[in-house]
Amino acid sequence: MSTKTIASGKALSIVPLSDLTHGQEADLFALLSSKEELTTRDGKPYFKITFRDHARELSFPIWNDSTWSVECRERWRAGIFYKLRAVYRDTNFGPQLDIKKIRETVEADAADGFDPLACQKRSRFDPGAMFDDLTALVWDRISDAALRSLVIDILAGNREQLTRLPAATRNHHAYVGGWIEHVLSVTRSAAFLADKYDELYPEMQPRLDKGLVVAGAALHDIGKLREYRQEPQGAVYSAEGALIGHILQGRDIVREAAVGRDLPAEILLRLEHIIVAHQRLPEWGSPKPPMTPEALLVHYADDLDAKYQMMFQALHDDATPGPLTSKKNQLFQQVYRGS
Repeated sequence: MSTKTIASGKALSIVPLSDLTHGQEADLFALLSSKEELTTRDGKPYFKITFRDHARELSFPIWNDSTWSVECRERWRAGIFYKLRAVYRDTNFGPQLDIKKIRETVEADAADGFDPLACQKRSRFDPGAMFDDLTALVWDRISDAALRSLVIDILAGNREQLTRLPAATRNHHAYVGGWIEHVLSVTRSAAFLADKYDELYPEMQPRLDKGLVVAGAALHDIGKLREYRQEPQGAVYSAEGALIGHILQGRDIVREAAVGRDLPAEILLRLEHIIVAHQRLPEWGSPKPPMTPEALLVHYADDLDAKYQMMFQALHDDATPGPLTSKKNQLFQQVYRGS
């Protein structure tokens, strides 16, 4: 570790990288997300480094004659969190940090608010509040006590992880809190659709089980608890995720939780089917298409929410001039923004 640490000298206020303004000096935590060794057109060597937190990323050079050149070459590592003292500057070449002191983070930094997930993108909404809204919806909409208890126990037993988990590694809701944001939205949509179609088709036999729709929506992506492993730079696939995927692991979680409960076998079978069929197509990971009304509603609520978030992201991120975005987005298509 560098002898040039923040431990010496008078402490400054901890300020998130994304909150810094031009000319401000502060202590901050940031992830060194990349380090590239490059040369200019004139052959001058330098390192291009990138620091980021959840909302801001900035890249700038460490020149070969810089006081930090040796430190950067020998000690700084991409994928590692650092505590810095630095001055933030807006320059003609983009935002940069004038680094005064730097060291790797240590366990004691948690007392100053350091969180390894703090440098990842995160939901716009409070994950804890969304989790409470989801459990309240489950309590209100599932009348079968055994089914309601199963869903609540699975959610409550994994609350901490579910409020931090992304919904995907890149396609949609791929940020901290993305899982709960997506699942809450899907469950609200599925509950609305269940009310609508039950009212339209009261003569359906067997009648639509609206509580089962809510249960399936709330648990459709529960297998992502085992599919992903969260690392400093985002979620990555676990070995189980790569080899088995979240659909079958979701069914496993439900089956394991159902042992010893007074839950009818028919209800459990239908709940498992919702999870297994929610992506509909084999190429998307589902071994079976939706074969019950409940599974059909959950599939389309899920697909709509994922696609809508992708369209939002395409419009939000794309800087292509003109009325249409580029095709470089998760939908792999242009989106019309208007003239």
